Amino acid sequence: MKAVVQDRFGPPEQVLRVTDVDRPEPGPGEVLVRMRATSVNTPDWIAVAGVPYVLRLSARAKGAVRGTDVAGTVAALGEGVTAFGVGDAVFGTKWGSGFTTAGTFAEYTVTAADRLLPKPEALSFTDAAASVMSGLTAHAAMTDSFTAAPGTRVLVNGASGGVGTFAVQIAKHAGAHVTAVCGPGNLDLVRGLGADAAVDYTAADFTAGTDRYDAILDNVLNHPPRRAMRALAPGGVYLPNSIGNTGGLTAGLLKMAAATLMGATGRATVRSVDGNFTPERLKAVADLVETGALTPVIDRVYPLEEAPAAVARMYAHHARGNLVITMGE
Repeated sequence: MKAVVQDRFGPPEQVLRVTDVDRPEPGPGEVLVRMRATSVNTPDWIAVAGVPYVLRLSARAKGAVRGTDVAGTVAALGEGVTAFGVGDAVFGTKWGSGFTTAGTFAEYTVTAADRLLPKPEALSFTDAAASVMSGLTAHAAMTDSFTAAPGTRVLVNGASGGVGTFAVQIAKHAGAHVTAVCGPGNLDLVRGLGADAAVDYTAADFTAGTDRYDAILDNVLNHPPRRAMRALAPGGVYLPNSIGNTGGLTAGLLKMAAATLMGATGRATVRSVDGNFTPERLKAVADLVETGALTPVIDRVYPLEEAPAAVARMYAHHARGNLVITMGE
């Protein structure tokens, strides 16, 4: 089968190549999926580029196939799997399933059966793939880490990215007043998603203003956490969700650690965003997409052969919404 294989750490278009590899076989409790679409997420470019450098100590580069979001049809079933049949359209994730087999930047992948759901008929494979990691993370942020509701004020920093575009819509659907922070070219985009206010980060600093928020979902960490927390209302919640866009030994890990420390010492309410897969959470995201309450924002769709360019675009932090890789009919 065709797959995108990584040779070493570095710029995606220099270290990723499309080649033939052996097709994985499902083990007990696993499903072989004929991939139709997957998406590129922050963990993918981190693993490909090897930043922050400290993560290279625990990551494998040579021979790795990246990607975690699954959307496709069942090709074979492992022993004991009864929830699906060959040919069923499914979507879900490999995230947390052990990565004992190739990732999803490939024509086939294997994942645990309990990490898949039947794909709703109204959902295209492209939208399904775009809704997994980004949708799960945004849903967790706006319903579990913080409960967006009428009367609450939410600020989403990095509102035009994959997680951000979902978070703006989920918070607005819940009735919150939403402020979206993004670049000047994406102001109309976030307004179109329902944001009540759109802030151009190149022209205004939300940490220096007078507005206060019940929750700040920080997908960028372009400010020191202490400074970002100035914009919280009394009792507000800070949700750090980034390692930052810089390279180096630690990148944004120190900012994440600083935010965690401030939460642990009681100087602020800081909560992590646990966007891990649960069937209930992914179904909730899919239901919102099916009903039209949530629209996956897709920046570009790439064929598998151009997957290195897709990861490079994510690595350059230019994507508006999600980047999807497709594997043909």
